[in-house]
Amino acid sequence: PEPVGWISLGPREDFPRLAASRILKPLDERPVWSVVCFFLAKPWRGRSVAGRLLTAAVEFARGCGATLLEGYPVEPRQGRLPAPFVWTGLPPIFRRAGFHEAARRSPTRPIFRLELPPAEET
Repeated sequence: PEPVGWISLGPREDFPRLAASRILKPLDERPVWSVVCFFLAKPWRGRSVAGRLLTAAVEFARGCGATLLEGYPVEPRQGRLPAPFVWTGLPPIFRRAGFHEAARRSPTRPIFRLELPPAEET
């Protein structure tokens, strides 16, 4: 079987290009995990898979001790964007997962954040 898709996330410091970006540079000094990339196989696009991947990523980050998660979706200026331009996700995916827009240094690149309460101990 072929993979349906994947998501890339981890501690922000694992992605040095974020710190170097004038648009996506850190908002503050808090430790943060970053969701930087989605990939969906073509037959699975538009079928809510990205949202499920993001939900799983939130739980994974929480389980690893993250307390804050960021995403950097692209906001189309008008209409739909071709798939190669939305590999960082779209704002509605992040909103549905409970993220809120924390900053916008560019008209098309908001920074979304989600506070993560500690994972419940079992």
